[in-house]
Amino acid sequence: MATPQVPKLPKRRLGNTGLEVSVMGFGASPLGGAFGHVDEAGATAAVHAAFAAGVNFFDTSPYYGATRSETLLGKALQGLPRDQIVLATKVGRYGLNVEDFDFSAARVTASVHESLARLQTDHLDLVYCHDVEFGDLDQVVNEALPALAALKAQGLVRHVGVSGLPLGAFRYVLDRAPPGAVEVVLSYCHLCLNDTSLQQLLPYLAAKGVGVVAASALSMGMLTKVGPPEWHPAPPALRAAAAEAAALAESRGQRIEALGLRFAFRQPGVATTLVGMTTPEMVAQNVEAVLSALDDKAPGAEEADKLVAELEALFVARGVKDLTWPSGRPLPAGY
Repeated sequence: MATPQVPKLPKRRLGNTGLEVSVMGFGASPLGGAFGHVDEAGATAAVHAAFAAGVNFFDTSPYYGATRSETLLGKALQGLPRDQIVLATKVGRYGLNVEDFDFSAARVTASVHESLARLQTDHLDLVYCHDVEFGDLDQVVNEALPALAALKAQGLVRHVGVSGLPLGAFRYVLDRAPPGAVEVVLSYCHLCLNDTSLQQLLPYLAAKGVGVVAASALSMGMLTKVGPPEWHPAPPALRAAAAEAAALAESRGQRIEALGLRFAFRQPGVATTLVGMTTPEMVAQNVEAVLSALDDKAPGAEEADKLVAELEALFVARGVKDLTWPSGRPLPAGY
């Protein structure tokens, strides 16, 4: 008897890059240990399970686990076909403190070469300036982006992006950067059950020809049964509403994690959404949730959508919908 085909995740085009990326990307920040210890065998098993399920987009940074995420991901990707993988990392952020941000041309250039070595590859498909709101935005425009353009000309970097939390930081950089200098933005915690403010920026990004990657569909672990990690910056009222939402989902026999993914993956305007995964079991759960979210005829779809709407309404009723938290330096006036 033939083995049944396991459904694979579909792909979408990422802006004007020409890249085709899986609708769910592998967020490798947990490989750095921020959510608990991850060993090399577990990381490798998770990466290989994700690739087998159709995930081709892998995202990391030297900041995650002080280079541990890049190192583990680099080892885990060995043996997989490099030409079928879209590999993204970041420059500019190397720690928690202000002095750990450096968007100078020299540091950006050195950082890319260091990441190439840790990831054991001869090119990076996408490199972001990481959490730009913590740095000097003019330095990002005038030094970091030209340095990445030079590395792109050498074939070491294929595409360039910026990441951050405050949406105004994207507008500041894109308003000043030459056309095409920024091809992708990575926005996190702004396209999930409790916060959909990214939707307001999508027309601007589309007009700029910029592809959009969303991350933290579960708001950095807040939309989970166990709740956010201790370091999570969400204010108490938002944490309380998330805990209430998780309890409501459980009372209906549903997982808040699956419902959160369902909501995020049914939002238009983004090419891919990154989800952190550290075990094959977690990969299987997430893939199942995403495939179900994308299938209007899946069993229980109508009931799930009603519950998702109820959960979103809960955040509105508690006065915390689209509530975020400070991040980085204050933005210039008008942003």
